[in-house]
Amino acid sequence: MKAIRRFTVRPVLPEPLRPLSDLARNLRWSWHAGTRDLFRRVDPGRWAASGGDPVRLLGSVTPGRLEELAGDRDFLDRLDTVAGDLREYMTGDRWYQAQTDRLPAAVAYFSPEFGITAALPQYSGGLGILAGDHLKAASDLGAPLIGVGLLYRHGYFRQSLSRDGWQQEHYPVLDPNELPVVPLEEPHGTLSQVALALPGGRSLRARVWLAQVGRIPLLLLDSDVEENDLGERGVTDRLYGGGSEHRLLQEMLLGIGGVRAVRTYCRLTGHPEPEVFHTNEGHAGFLGLERIAELRSQDLDFDSALEAVRAGTVFTTHTPVPAGIDRFDRELVARHFGPGAELPHMDVEHILRLGMETYPGGEPNLFNMAVMGLRLAQRANGVSLLHGQVSREMFAGLWPGFDPEEVPITSVTNGVHAPTWVAPEVFRLGARQIGAQRTEEALSVGDSDRWDSVADIPDQDIWELRRSLRKLLVTEVRERLRASWRQRGAGTAELGWIDSVLDPDVLTIGFARRVPSYKRLTLMLRDKDRLMDLLLHPERPVQIVVAGKAHPADDSGKRLIQELVRFADDPRVRHRIVFLPDYGMAMAQKLYPGCDIWLNNPLRPLEACGTSGMKAALNGCLNLSVLDGWWDEWFQPDFGWAIPTADGAGTDPDRRDAIEAAALYDLLEQRVTPRFYERGEGGLPDRWIEMVRRTLSLLGPKVLAGRMVREYVERLYAPAALAHRAMDPDAARSLAEWKARVRAAWPGVTVDHVETSATTDTAELGTTLGLRVRVGLGDLGPDDVEVQAVSGRVDEEDRITGGTAVPLKPAGAPDHEGRWVYEGPLALDRTGPFGYTVRILPSHPALASGAEPGLVTVPSEDLAEAAGLLMR
Repeated sequence: MKAIRRFTVRPVLPEPLRPLSDLARNLRWSWHAGTRDLFRRVDPGRWAASGGDPVRLLGSVTPGRLEELAGDRDFLDRLDTVAGDLREYMTGDRWYQAQTDRLPAAVAYFSPEFGITAALPQYSGGLGILAGDHLKAASDLGAPLIGVGLLYRHGYFRQSLSRDGWQQEHYPVLDPNELPVVPLEEPHGTLSQVALALPGGRSLRARVWLAQVGRIPLLLLDSDVEENDLGERGVTDRLYGGGSEHRLLQEMLLGIGGVRAVRTYCRLTGHPEPEVFHTNEGHAGFLGLERIAELRSQDLDFDSALEAVRAGTVFTTHTPVPAGIDRFDRELVARHFGPGAELPHMDVEHILRLGMETYPGGEPNLFNMAVMGLRLAQRANGVSLLHGQVSREMFAGLWPGFDPEEVPITSVTNGVHAPTWVAPEVFRLGARQIGAQRTEEALSVGDSDRWDSVADIPDQDIWELRRSLRKLLVTEVRERLRASWRQRGAGTAELGWIDSVLDPDVLTIGFARRVPSYKRLTLMLRDKDRLMDLLLHPERPVQIVVAGKAHPADDSGKRLIQELVRFADDPRVRHRIVFLPDYGMAMAQKLYPGCDIWLNNPLRPLEACGTSGMKAALNGCLNLSVLDGWWDEWFQPDFGWAIPTADGAGTDPDRRDAIEAAALYDLLEQRVTPRFYERGEGGLPDRWIEMVRRTLSLLGPKVLAGRMVREYVERLYAPAALAHRAMDPDAARSLAEWKARVRAAWPGVTVDHVETSATTDTAELGTTLGLRVRVGLGDLGPDDVEVQAVSGRVDEEDRITGGTAVPLKPAGAPDHEGRWVYEGPLALDRTGPFGYTVRILPSHPALASGAEPGLVTVPSEDLAEAAGLLMR
């Protein structure tokens, strides 16, 4: 019989055990070993059955066991210690509080997904895991973030396989009352809600749930409330599900509703209001519209409010492929804003102008969420050095007249939260070396020379650690593989072979990620015979563990999974290669430490960062990867191997895959496996162990989320907060009026004449020439512009590469024609073909860069020819 209503019945904890409830509700337990150990002591069997979820554990423990624990002095002492540690963690000064600069009082961090723990499945892949790691690292550093996301009642999806290896999706319903979240409540006990207006007089309401991530509150909006109609109740049903309007409503709720939830939280708790709003990918871009609407209610016009909002906004783009960006039809967006819908007092044309692709190569009828995110943020970044470069090229159309390297998008390379991803065995080895407290600080804060102590760990200890981790992975794989085959319909009698799957002494390769085509899950299958030889080599065998989910609507990705599963089902190799379905955080935490090699072979440069390899590296796993994302930035032969790429313009995709697959096989056959199996005088693989050691000591401090968040604070949050404080209503009006005046006058800005003191087309290194430029400024004055000389090496087409810009100064008053003369030095500081040009940019103290307004004037081609702007 099926129940007509469901309740969550919570146990009544005896008074001495009440602190267990607080410990369970703060997600710090997900990365704090001492708290997890405490909950394991409550009931080891139920702890394992709960999947390591304290909320589920406490909901299943018998009253008798609770009474027993309430009288256990040893347990109560341990509980008191752990609860005291959490109190100190929540209130004590940390890195952020020790900084002398005026940092933001608070930062609101918006993301469509958050991967905090497997017990709160609100993530699909790297973006969500990164967002979760960002919050955890901010908590460890004491940075005052407020996280904002959606609570999806079905999460992403659970994955299984059919008998023939086809991905199948399942959407179990998540009951928030059984999750580590609590509802946000008003003082009189009613549940806090936010509401959005929809066309036709309807509304979209959402309850606000609070997940406490260490020191960081994470607000999750849930539309499954009784006040909504059936359609609106389903808005937060699935992560990245539904059609265009469904996605648009999700993103309106995240951005607009999210700002309203932040205001509610700050009102109820006294938390400082955010000075900086960080938009993690374009999905949350609508938050800027709500903030403009707030300022409009304070008598600011749209353009002035826009300047005020931009000053305190940071936008992070995560995708290097246009297909990964949400784009909506203009009419769909227009229908949901303005009179009779959301933000009724705002001109719909103003809203549309923020997101329309009104640049060469754009689709003028499409509203682009990333474009809106960039136009609403004064500071933007990619997530690795290479991705920053790709993003500047990808969005260069928004800044016409500027070379891609000058597009105002910087980069902060991602990091990973080591306390979450480092195996307990690795932590214990570090604690044995330098102590638990110092190890914890080295993993969380970063910026520490304590990683150097890895050099003192004996080779034997490192090798024993690696083998023990590999052995744990073998056990995990066999359990998961057996469960998967049962789901596929196999009987117990068919599964005896699983007991011999994988070997704790064989070189183990891991490959786990989402399965879009550009990540090339099946590149390893390009030459199946050659792969089979690697797997079955009599002296140097290899074993491979593969996992990954394809998007439910991506049949091409599902076909890639099926192809790999069918190969892995072959009785000849199924003990050496496995595919594990339902890849998620719980699996990943066992997979990364247990592998010796982490394989990554995307199409360069389509991997924005690729943080899975970072998590593997923190556990002593070596990377074997295409030079993409973070690996392009930090690769050294000490740390692993780089797969050569064949990304020339004339290489067709099939040939490129063939070349890169052959290079992968060559590396495995000739360099990777010999080094793993080669033994030194002491019977250990000395050269392999040295690579593990250098991976830990040199890569370790770089790949930390602590390092990443410190960079965000110092390079983006702090400047954004200063800009926000300076942009009071008067300053915002002044800047908006200045921009309007400059745009109107810009057609009258000209470069009329350029001359130098050079008499020939050759000069010696170190020579300084005098440069004299005559310009027309129209209705503008010298205070409105900067005249620059840009110089550097030139390529075969006379384009300046790696140019240096130097401002020139006005020489006196304008002449009788109203023209201004600017002068300055031109240093010939490089040998070889050298060139210079001049340009005029708008200049204002409130601009983050000269490129910000997207206006530039350069000499005409005729003038450039006459001026002789090249020197050879």
